[in-house]
Amino acid sequence: MRKRSWIAGLMVLAFAWQVNAQDAAAVKYASTITAEDLEEYLTFLASDEMEGRDTGEKGQKMAAEYLANFYEGLGLTGPVDGSYFQKFNLSSVSYPQVSLNVGKQKLANNEDFIFIGDADMSRSAKTDLVFLGLANEENLAKVDVKGKLVGLWAIGARAQTVVPEVMEAGAAGIVIVTMEGQANFDRMANWYKSLSGRGRLGFEQETKQEPIFLVSSDMMSKLFDTPVEILKEAAKNNPESIKSQKVNYQVKKNTKVVPTENVMAFLEGTDKKEEVLVISSHYDHTGIDSQGRVNNGADDDGSGTVAVMEIAQAFAKAAEEGHQPRRSILFLNVTGEEKGLLGSEYYSDHPIFPLENTVNNLNIDMVGRIDYEYQDAEDQDYIYVIGSEMLSSHLKIINEYNNITYTNLILDYRYDAEDDPNRFYYRSDHYNFAKHNIPVIFFFNGVHDDYHQHTDTVEKIEFPLMTKRTKLIFHTAWDLANREERTPVDGSNTRGER
Repeated sequence: MRKRSWIAGLMVLAFAWQVNAQDAAAVKYASTITAEDLEEYLTFLASDEMEGRDTGEKGQKMAAEYLANFYEGLGLTGPVDGSYFQKFNLSSVSYPQVSLNVGKQKLANNEDFIFIGDADMSRSAKTDLVFLGLANEENLAKVDVKGKLVGLWAIGARAQTVVPEVMEAGAAGIVIVTMEGQANFDRMANWYKSLSGRGRLGFEQETKQEPIFLVSSDMMSKLFDTPVEILKEAAKNNPESIKSQKVNYQVKKNTKVVPTENVMAFLEGTDKKEEVLVISSHYDHTGIDSQGRVNNGADDDGSGTVAVMEIAQAFAKAAEEGHQPRRSILFLNVTGEEKGLLGSEYYSDHPIFPLENTVNNLNIDMVGRIDYEYQDAEDQDYIYVIGSEMLSSHLKIINEYNNITYTNLILDYRYDAEDDPNRFYYRSDHYNFAKHNIPVIFFFNGVHDDYHQHTDTVEKIEFPLMTKRTKLIFHTAWDLANREERTPVDGSNTRGER
C-alpha cells in the first residue's frame, strides 16, 4: 500500500504553483535525468581505477577531479575563490603498538580486544583490572576505580556515553563490553584489523590519555575467570564481589597529516539568490580491503554522488535556457563520510555560504539498490525518507506533494523514528546541517548484503528505480528553490549528539 500523508493531499492546492509553465519546466528538465547517464557516471566513479575512493588516497583525489571537471563542463561556478575544492587537512592516527596482558593472559590486538581509545605511552603501565559493571553512582561507590583499568558491562550502550563518568572518577583506562556474542565482536575486530594499516582519520586534537579496550562478553568472562551470567548479575548489584586481576598495558601512537577536499559547484539564483539550497552526497568510500579487493562503493555512495551530478546537470540546463532558480543551489559532494561525517562537519563549521542563509539540505546516500525489507515485495518502488518533519512543518509535505505529482514512489518513514536501533539519522551527512537547525531530508534505500563489501558493484544497481528516486529529489529541490517563502524552521531538534 502506498504511503501518502492525508495532510499532503489537503495541502496540494496550497503548495501548488500558480503558473502551469513552471510545472511544465520541471517536467522538461527532470526528463534529462536518465538511467543511461547515471550508469555512465557511476561506471567510472565505482570502477577499480578509483581504488575504493578512500579519503585522502589517490582514488579519492581522482574522483574529486572527475567531479570538478564535470561541474565546470556544466558552466557551474567554483564557489571557493573560483575553485570547486574546499581543501582541508585531517589527521591520521595509528597505534603501531598496543598491548594488553591480564594475569598470565597475553591478548592479541584486533583478535582478543579492539583498541578504541586514545593514548601515547613511553612505557607500559601496571595496575589492577577491577570490575565495575554498570557505570552508575551506586557501583562507583562500591568499587575503587582510581588509577585502575575498569571493566564495564555496557551491553546495548555506546562507549562514548558511559566512558566519561568513569574516567572522571579517576580510572586509568577501561575494558568494555558493548555487545553480546563472540560472532558480533569478531566481525568488528576483523573490520578494525582491515583498517589498522591506514590509521584513524579525524580532525587534529591533543592526545587523550584514555586507553579503552573493547572485548567480547566471552573474553570479559575469561579475564575475570567468572561465568558470563554471574558477571551480568554482578554488574547490576554487587560488582565488588568480582575479584580484581593484575594487568599491564601499553599504547604507542603515530600521527600524520592527510589532505583531502570537499567538491562543490554553485548555481546562483535570481531574486532570492542570498538563500541557498544544499544538495549533498558523499563521494568517498572505504578503499581496498585487507585482502587487496577494491570496495567500489557503487551504491554507497556512488549512487548518491551521480544523482547529485544528474540533478546539477538538469538545473544547469534549465538555467541555460532561461529557467534559473530563484534561490541559489550548492551541489556538495563531501569527503570523509565513512570516517565519521568529517567532510560535512568541516563544511558546517567552515561554510562557504552563511548557515543562516542555508534554507534546506537534501542529502542522498545510497539510492541505487533494493534492501532486505523490499527484496521480496511485489511493489519495490520505494525510498526511505528520514528527518523531513523534525525541524519544519512544511518540508515533509512539500516532498510528499512532489512525489504524488510526479513520481508516485512509496515514501517509507520507518527509519525516521527517534528510537531507530540502526541510528540511520545519525549516520549520514544531513546530520551536520540538522544540528545547526537547517531542515533536512535524507534519502536512502536501506542496507543489503553488499553494504561495505567489495561486492557493492555497478552491475547490481537498479538504474530505472534509481532514476525515479533521483527525479523525486530533483522535483523537491526545484520546488524548494522556486517557492515564494523558504520552509519555516518551526520545529525543534529533538535528536541529540551522535
